[in-house]
Amino acid sequence: MRTRFQSLILAGIACLALLSPLSATADAAKLDNAGCLSCHDSSKKKIEVPGTDGSRELAHVNAVKFAKGMHSDMQCVDCHKEITDSQANHVKAANVDPPACVSCHEAIWETVKKEGLTEQKERLGDVVRSVEAYRNSFHAQPDKDEPSRVMASCEDCHSSHEFNVPPRGTARRTAWHKEIPNTCANCHEDQLEAYEASIHGEEVLEKGNINAAVCTDCHSAHSVVGTGTVGFKLDAVQSCGSCHEAELNSYADTYHGKVNRLGYAYTAKCSDCHESHRILPADHPKSAVHPQNRLKTCQTCHNDKRPGMRTATAGFSTFAPHANTHDFEKYPQMYVASKLMIGLLIFVFAFFWAHSGLWYYREWKDRKEGKARPLIDTKGLVLDKTKHFQRFHWGWRVAHLLFAIATMILVLSGITALFAGSSWAPWIASVAGGPANLGLIHRVAATVFLVIFVIHFFYVMQKLLRDRTFRWFGPDSLLPTWKDWHDLVGMFRWFFGKGPRPRFERWAYYEKFDYWAVFWGVAVIGGSGLTLAFPHIVAQYLPGWIFNVATLVHGEEAFLAAVFLFTVHFFNNHFRPDKLPPPDVAMFTGTQSLDEFRHDHAAQYQRLLESGELEKYLVDPPSKALHTGSVILGLALIALGLILLVLVAIGFFGG
Repeated sequence: MRTRFQSLILAGIACLALLSPLSATADAAKLDNAGCLSCHDSSKKKIEVPGTDGSRELAHVNAVKFAKGMHSDMQCVDCHKEITDSQANHVKAANVDPPACVSCHEAIWETVKKEGLTEQKERLGDVVRSVEAYRNSFHAQPDKDEPSRVMASCEDCHSSHEFNVPPRGTARRTAWHKEIPNTCANCHEDQLEAYEASIHGEEVLEKGNINAAVCTDCHSAHSVVGTGTVGFKLDAVQSCGSCHEAELNSYADTYHGKVNRLGYAYTAKCSDCHESHRILPADHPKSAVHPQNRLKTCQTCHNDKRPGMRTATAGFSTFAPHANTHDFEKYPQMYVASKLMIGLLIFVFAFFWAHSGLWYYREWKDRKEGKARPLIDTKGLVLDKTKHFQRFHWGWRVAHLLFAIATMILVLSGITALFAGSSWAPWIASVAGGPANLGLIHRVAATVFLVIFVIHFFYVMQKLLRDRTFRWFGPDSLLPTWKDWHDLVGMFRWFFGKGPRPRFERWAYYEKFDYWAVFWGVAVIGGSGLTLAFPHIVAQYLPGWIFNVATLVHGEEAFLAAVFLFTVHFFNNHFRPDKLPPPDVAMFTGTQSLDEFRHDHAAQYQRLLESGELEKYLVDPPSKALHTGSVILGLALIALGLILLVLVAIGFFGG
């Protein structure tokens, strides 16, 4: 009894048959499979007919295999409608096309859609989608040696007279799956030879493990594209990762993997290190990733012949492209570095976010209760309230602006790589002209940042060393003092309503933290960045695991810096209730009103007032143009910072 699916096939064939001449249909109906197999059975004598280059052999059918195939209930002439008789030299019907798998299956699909049938619909849909994929594939292109033929047709892979593609979960499907390498080898003999020697080939061909990779797992069954295309190279990594998920995740954490996730294929991929068909275990002496062969493998890409590249040195061979942070025995350096960075992130964010939240709460509560700001005795001095206090000279302001711009460029270019798998990162990389350009932009911004830092450091140091009267731990110093500790404790007492708000000197403890964080950032982010920027030099003297740790530390510390800047730093300077509406433009204009200065740095105000030095710091307020420009600049930088914060959040929480 025919199944419903087989009936649909015959219905589709009937639809096609209606398009054929009636005489051909009538004659063909007289033929049956037994008659065809009397000549075409593979166990019979071969049939040869005259050809253009002598005689040619006709196709033979293995009757046993045909009986097990998906087409076993069909008649030969259901497909071979051009055959009109059973004579040795068939008379072909005019205007009838030879058998075509595509037209037949598409006709069946149209019948299913028209009649609203649901039985076997999913499988039929898969067939039609496979047909569409094949039409756009490498196999559907004309053969270079014989343009009238395609590179590979349905028949070349499936063989309509044999097993075809049995249903999933059946023993026939298992047998068919194990034969895929041999099927592909009909055209790709050299690749089969390499595959047979690989770990995949050993598992499939010798051990019968159908879970190991065969040709279609990497190249797909129907969407076959040229192996030199970017699309294939990117998809191949995901194909490997479908079985080797842990290795795919660890690869994605490397620079190679991040470029790949951004949609570019010029960095090392699985096949570049492990080879494509002759994949061997890492401990095999002939494996490309065996310790004795690893440096040579690295040098296939890292060599002086490639633009902008230098030859890989000794340390490259001990770099771990699949290192992780949870296997202490295998990767102890990564494990320890990860735990230290996680601890640092938790401490900094927990402390300063709590600090900001409590500060906002206390400011809001005091305002709600109508508490006035603390008064300061002016000792009878009459001050011009229209004057401003000169807080920052032009050098600090220019340095801060350059730092801000460089930092935002560094953050944008850095998080694009750090969160390469996010929805927005590939677009940013594309706008920048690719990861290579993005890396160049990152390095230029880092250089600007470092140059400004060095100039500032030497300027401050020479000024301090020349000033014999400067007190290193005095009120004007940026070095931490005991007063900072007392102010910190006093702030928390004020947060909880247990005491008055502390009066800060020239630099509050949170401003000193911001200042010294730059030194920490230059040391950690800058040091790890230089390590990654010049690997061929570093690898001459240090082992390869340094790059694993540097990648981890560089990314985690940059993440910490970005989130801290755009949350805590923005709050301290722009989003406190007493600073609203933002921005605070003191760093752009260099001045503060006396009321604002007295509120923010009451201890310095009192000290200068008592010493009689206050008036020498008083200046005219900034012009309206300067103030307006500073507000616009401040709002623009804040907006950019918040946009970057949103991108970081999407990348972090979106995986």
